[in-house]
Amino acid sequence: MPLIARKCIDFTHKRAFGADPARSADGGSNRATILEVKSHHYSQHSAGLRAELGEAITRQQMRDFHRKSAARHLVVAARQFALLGLATWGLIRFDNPLVWVPLAFVQGFTVFNFTILLHEVVHGVVFETKRPSAQRVLGLLYAIPSGISASQFTQWHLDHHAELGSDEDDPKRHHLSPKVNKRWYKLLYCTPVLFPIYFRAARRESATYPPALQRTIGWERKVSVAAHLTAIGLLWYFFGLYAALRTSIIPVFFVFPIAFTLNRLGQHYDINPDDPAQWGTLMKGHWFWDFVYLNSNYHLEHHYFPGVPFYRLPALQRALVPFYARKGMRWQSYGRLVYGWIVENHAPHTDWSRAEPTKHGRPATQSR
Repeated sequence: MPLIARKCIDFTHKRAFGADPARSADGGSNRATILEVKSHHYSQHSAGLRAELGEAITRQQMRDFHRKSAARHLVVAARQFALLGLATWGLIRFDNPLVWVPLAFVQGFTVFNFTILLHEVVHGVVFETKRPSAQRVLGLLYAIPSGISASQFTQWHLDHHAELGSDEDDPKRHHLSPKVNKRWYKLLYCTPVLFPIYFRAARRESATYPPALQRTIGWERKVSVAAHLTAIGLLWYFFGLYAALRTSIIPVFFVFPIAFTLNRLGQHYDINPDDPAQWGTLMKGHWFWDFVYLNSNYHLEHHYFPGVPFYRLPALQRALVPFYARKGMRWQSYGRLVYGWIVENHAPHTDWSRAEPTKHGRPATQSR
């Protein structure tokens, strides 16, 4: 049983798009060269956790949780595209703020959720069997609404899984987590300033990738940006500047950062650094957030078993409740996270239950 858990929790670089995204132009792989400076931090520290999870989940449960349904995934994807289309129509049609402001939030969160669908492609959990071409098409399709590179997201995210817990080798933690623990700086992540912060982080990390992968990332990013600029231009031309603002500019540049930041608060900000089982934040499931975030709020469970499709994560969490109880793990909610993040001003990647609230921007201290 521990062997099954180990296979499910281990680092899964090769599953992205059904191939290694870091292959060089001549068909060889440069991954060993690029990643030899990485530590595979999570694997080194999670042997005991893998054994515990192997005891917590039965063999049959493991098989059931890992069952993939392309039809189920594509139905959710179709729903997201329908939401995007209906919200766009409503934002064009109505200029009353009482109508278009809520629709702009629907639009912005829907755009963010295409990164969640892309995330499923990255982990190879869309199709029951490997279908590299179909996965590649879906990856590109999901990346465009949020203006990112599918290949960049793939490499970045799988490195995040491999190096979880490392201050230096986890790209999300090293490049993207706020290094200034001040409220005003944290709030910048909820504004258009997020985009230069993110793309600066992505540029620094991608500089370590093989040249062929860097070229692919550059091409994909240009396509995504061109798609957004074209959409803004067409909306402006046919419906006017105000329609372009409420239909594209405001949802993407002002709502998307809120969706991104809130989702990220529920990933690895309130953790127990001393226990690899608690290197993610345990979020209590709720029907509203399950719908709003396509179950990506079950981020801790996803790191335990990255091969479980997003639509099975709520059931996985229910099965792990006795494990959480034995470990004495704390449940979090988005409301409490926002309060701890902004009001109490806790630092990221620390145990907020043992930290004194930060005063006047001074770093939080851990009580041991």
